[in-house]
Amino acid sequence: MPDHEIPKDHPRYLSLTIREAIIKGMHQKVVAEAGLIAHGRGEAFDYLLGERSPPFAMRQQEFAVLTMLQAENPIISVNGNLAAMCPEETVVLGKLLNAPLEINLFYRSQEREQAIKKTLIDAGADIILGLDPDYQDTIEELSHLRRIVDSRGISTSDCVFVPLEDGDRAQALKRLGKSVVTVDLNPLSRTSLTATVSITNNIIRSVPEMIKITKDMTLLSKTELKKRLEQYNNEKLLQEALLFMSERLKALATSDLMLK
Repeated sequence: MPDHEIPKDHPRYLSLTIREAIIKGMHQKVVAEAGLIAHGRGEAFDYLLGERSPPFAMRQQEFAVLTMLQAENPIISVNGNLAAMCPEETVVLGKLLNAPLEINLFYRSQEREQAIKKTLIDAGADIILGLDPDYQDTIEELSHLRRIVDSRGISTSDCVFVPLEDGDRAQALKRLGKSVVTVDLNPLSRTSLTATVSITNNIIRSVPEMIKITKDMTLLSKTELKKRLEQYNNEKLLQEALLFMSERLKALATSDLMLK
């Protein structure tokens, strides 16, 4: 069903609209077919959050923004799902954080690279890394195509924002001494457990909320940013995410709704 036929008063309006964006992205070669499965898996975890950003997620996003603002060379890694779901917001966040965008794909082809590049340019991006063979570098321990990185970007960055990420690349980036910030609705995924900062939230809420947080924090000094960073602990925030999900499930399981 095309998005213009989805009634705005439909209780699943936003979810259905995002699904349509992913499907459209697949037809445009922005999203890999496997990206549809990944999105559906994440959506299931979003039900456990009540499809909203809980307080712990807001703190995780503050932690993420602080980490990227403290970095010398932050960068945002873009895959097909991110480009399909929130391209404009990703471009805005990158500009606010002074973090270039780099296309990095598991299912890599020139057709997909160019489709994602067009999507990002249409969304307002100026510079897009990851496509010029003259600046191609590799993460040696990886065997798949996400090992290919830009020597001006991920290769030399000290902090990589990798929403909707593969766990093995997150691990590889950490072993290279980089800070890794990720958005993953599954708090038990290898990516979430590996990252320096793990955001347990839906990317369509997380990136806009990070934009607002960044605007609020850009006037802070490096000293104040560092001081605030000390207030956060990634492991404890992941524990909060798991407790929130489990307690919400328990409450739902014993509610009148379930007993009817």
